[in-house]
Amino acid sequence: MARRDYEDDPDAPAANSLVPAASAVVVDEGGRVLLQRRTDNGMWALPGGRMELGESIGECAVRETFEETGVIVEITGIVGTYTNPGHVFAYSDGEVCQEFSICLLARPTGGTLRTSDESFEVAWFAREAIDDLPMVPSIRKRINDWRAGRGPVVR
Repeated sequence: MARRDYEDDPDAPAANSLVPAASAVVVDEGGRVLLQRRTDNGMWALPGGRMELGESIGECAVRETFEETGVIVEITGIVGTYTNPGHVFAYSDGEVCQEFSICLLARPTGGTLRTSDESFEVAWFAREAIDDLPMVPSIRKRINDWRAGRGPVVR
C-alpha cells in the first residue's frame, strides 16, 4: 500500500483517523543508527509503526523494530512525542492518519539484520552519513532531536 506524508501542507487531505504509533532510534555500541528504506515511499526511516491492542508503547517499538529489521532491541529512553495535527499520512486505501507517535531510544541486543515486506533495505549508518539520505521531514526531525541530546521533546 502506498503512503504519502504531508506536513503543514494546505493541500493535504483531512485526517480520518488517529492511531498511536512508536518509532525507535536504535544506536549500536559504535554510535551507528539503524535505518530502513521503506517499501511504501522509498525513503529512509526509523523502524516503527502502529501500536496494537494489548501492548505498551515500548513493546510496540520493540516489535516493530524486530519485524522491520530483524534486530532485537531494548528500550533505553525517550527521544520525544510527535503529535502535530498538521502532519498526516495518506494511504492508497483512503485512510488519512493524523500523527501521534512516541519516538524511543533503544540499543540492539540481538537478532540478524534483514529486510521485511515493509523495508527493502536495512543498514547501520554513522551519524554524519544520515544527512545525505532521502527521508521525510518528520523522520529527520526525530533524528535531529536525538542528535541534539536535549532530552525528550514534545512536538
